[in-house]
Amino acid sequence: MSGVERPRRLRRTPALRRLVAETGLEPRHLVLPMFVADGLSEPREIGSMPGVFQHSLDSLRKAAVEAVEAGVGGLMLFGVPRAEDKDAVGSGATDPEGILNRGLRALAAEVGDATVVMADTCLDEFTDHGHCGVLDPAGAVDNDATLLRYVDMALAQAEAGADLLGTSGMMDGQVGVIRDALDEAGRTDTAILAYAAKYASAFYGPFREAVSSSLQGDRRTYQQDAANRRESIRELELDLEQGADIVMVKPAMSYLDILREVADRSPVPVAAYQISGEYSMITAAAERGWIDRQAAILESLTGIRRAGADIVLTYWATEAARWLS
Repeated sequence: MSGVERPRRLRRTPALRRLVAETGLEPRHLVLPMFVADGLSEPREIGSMPGVFQHSLDSLRKAAVEAVEAGVGGLMLFGVPRAEDKDAVGSGATDPEGILNRGLRALAAEVGDATVVMADTCLDEFTDHGHCGVLDPAGAVDNDATLLRYVDMALAQAEAGADLLGTSGMMDGQVGVIRDALDEAGRTDTAILAYAAKYASAFYGPFREAVSSSLQGDRRTYQQDAANRRESIRELELDLEQGADIVMVKPAMSYLDILREVADRSPVPVAAYQISGEYSMITAAAERGWIDRQAAILESLTGIRRAGADIVLTYWATEAARWLS
C-alpha cells in the first residue's frame, strides 16, 4: 500500500473533519417561513406539517422573538385571510388592514432591525380562485393585469415594514415593475428577493393546507416545468436585468442541479426554499423511526448549502439554529 493516496487520513476524527469541512452551515444562513392567519386567538398546528403553525398575531410575535434569539437570518411571512375575505383580485393583499400587512407591522415592531423581515408578494392566498394573479374572461391568468396588483401589493408591504419582498408569482416582468414602483415611491432601500426559478411541484401539497389555498387545478402555465433546465437560467438573467437583489430556486430538494447552475452564474446572493413537502417527508419518516431526524435535517440543509445556496428557507430554521449554536 506504499504510495497509495489515503484520503481517509482527513476523516479520522471529528476534529479533523471539522477542520477540512468545505461547506458551513450557520444560523445566519437560515430563514424561517411563517404563517399568520386572520381570526385566530391562538396558534393552530398544520395537520400535514407537524410542528408548524398558523399563527395569531400574538403567537407570531412570540415565535419571531424565539427565532431571532436563536440567530436565524430572516423571517418570511405569508398571510392567511378568512375565506369570506377572499375575492377575484385578492383585495386583502393590498388592504393595509389585511392580515399579511398587519403581520408585517407586528414583526417590524417586535424584532425591528434584529432580523430581516420578508414578505410574500403574491396574490394566491388572497384570491378566491387560488391563482397567483387575476384571471381574464376565459379563466386564464392575465400576466399584465396581475403586475398592476403586484405593484400595489409591494407598496403596501414596504409601507408595513418589509425589508425584502419575495416575488413568488412567476409573472413575466414582475421584478422590473415592482422595482420601478418602489423607486418612484422613494422606497429605494426595499430589496427584492426574486423567485427566479420556481417550478411547478407535487411537493407543494402541505403548503396549500398551510395557507388554506382555494386553488382548483394547477399553476403550470406560469410556474416552470420540472423537465426544463436552460429555462431557469433565462429566468435568472431576466430577473437580474430587472433589478433583483437576491435570487431564489424553489423547491430545493429535486432541483439541486438548478441551484448549482444558478449559483455559478449569479452575481447576487442565492437562496433556496426547502419546501413543505420536503419538511413533511423527513418529519413523517422520522416519526416512524426510519431515519434519524436531527441528522437528516442537518444533512438536507448542508446539501442545499453545498449546492450553492447562500440562504436557505426552511421550517426548521429556529430549531436548527439552536442546534448549530
